[in-house]
Amino acid sequence: MISPQLPENEKERLAALKEYFILDTSSEIDFDNITNLIAKICEVPISLIALLDDDRIFFKSHSGLDFNQSPRDISFCGHAILGDSEIFIVEDASKDSRFKENPLVKDSKAIFYAGVPLQNPQGFKLGTLCIFDHKARELTELQKAALIALAAQTVNLLELRKKNDLLMKYQAELQRKNDALSKFAHVVSHDLKSPLANITSLTRLLREENIAKLSDDSEMYLDYIEESSSTLRSYIDGILNFYKSDELLEYQKMDITLKHFFREIGEILVTDDIVFDYPQKGELYNINKLALCQIFLNLIDNGLKYNHNKQRKVSVVYTEETDTYKFSVSDNGMGIDLGVQDEIFNLFKTTGIKDRNGNEGTGIGLATVKHLVSKLGGSISLESELGKGSIFTFSIKK
Repeated sequence: MISPQLPENEKERLAALKEYFILDTSSEIDFDNITNLIAKICEVPISLIALLDDDRIFFKSHSGLDFNQSPRDISFCGHAILGDSEIFIVEDASKDSRFKENPLVKDSKAIFYAGVPLQNPQGFKLGTLCIFDHKARELTELQKAALIALAAQTVNLLELRKKNDLLMKYQAELQRKNDALSKFAHVVSHDLKSPLANITSLTRLLREENIAKLSDDSEMYLDYIEESSSTLRSYIDGILNFYKSDELLEYQKMDITLKHFFREIGEILVTDDIVFDYPQKGELYNINKLALCQIFLNLIDNGLKYNHNKQRKVSVVYTEETDTYKFSVSDNGMGIDLGVQDEIFNLFKTTGIKDRNGNEGTGIGLATVKHLVSKLGGSISLESELGKGSIFTFSIKK
C-alpha cells in the first residue's frame, strides 16, 4: 500500500477548508441529495462527499455507510486531489500497487473507486465527490459527466453555505451593535434631559428676576441659551423616537377605518388656519396602527411646520393596489431643494432651513419615517420644488 502524499499547498488548503466551518457538522439534505443521486446514476452502493482534514477524511454526506470519517493515510481521496485530472478512477484496486494491501480493499472490499476533486474558486481542493463499488468495473461517459457535474454543484453548495454563514454572522454583529447603540442613545438622552430642563428653567428665572436690568447683549445671550437648549432637546426627543420606532412594530396589528384614523391625527395637529384633506372611505386590514400613525404624524407635521403660507394645506390621497396600500401626503409649504432630496431620508440630514417658528430640523423625523416604511414592507419617495410644496408617496405591504 502507498499512502497519499500531502499537496504542496497543504497548509493553505487546510486553512481554506476551515473557512467553510463545515467539518463535524450534521447532515444536510442538499448534500445528501447529491450523494443519493450520483449513487443511483452510477449504480454503486457507496457515494460520499469527502473533505480532507489534517489526518482524517470527514464525510459531509455518506450514502451506503454508517460512519462519517476515516483515516486520511489509507484514503483513495488523498490520491485523487494530487493529480491534475478532472476525475480520478481506480477500476480494480485489488490489482493496483497503491491500494491492493489497503485495509479498505482487503477488509471492506472497496474494489472500484472514482472521485472528482472539489476545487473551490481559489483553486484549493477541499475533498472529493466520490463513489465506491465492491467489484471491478468501468463508468460510462454519461456517468463520468454526471459525477463531474455534481461535483461542481457540490462546490456551489459549499460556497453558498459559506456566504450564508458569513451573512448571518454579519447580521448578528450588526444587530449587536444596533442594540448597543440604542441602549447608549436611551441612556445618554435620559441623562441629558434633566440638565437641559435645569438650564431652560434657570435661564427663564434669570430673565424674570432681572426685568429691565439686562443689557441688550445679555438678553441676546439668554435667547441663544434658550434656543440652543430647545434645539438640543429636539435632537434628544428625535433620537429616542428613532430608536423606539422598532418597538412600535411589535404592537398588535388591527383593522383601520381611514376616516376615523385621520380624524384622530387631525385632532392632534390641525388648527383653524389649516386645511386638512384626507380619505373619507377605505379600510386597512391587519395593520400596525401605531407605526402608521407615527409615519403620518411626521409627514403632516413637517408639511405644517415648514410652511409660511397664511393658510396651510395638507392633503392625503389613498389608493389600494394588489399587494400594497399606497398613500401620498402633499402640502403647500416651502418645498425641498433638489440638491438635498436624495439624502433627505438619511439620519441627521437637514435642509438647513428654519421652520415657521424659527427652529431648524434635526434630520431624524424623515429617517424614522423611512425606517418604519421599510419595516412595514414598503418604500417612500419625494417630489418637491422650492416654494411649491412637497409630495411624499409611500406604500406599505398588505
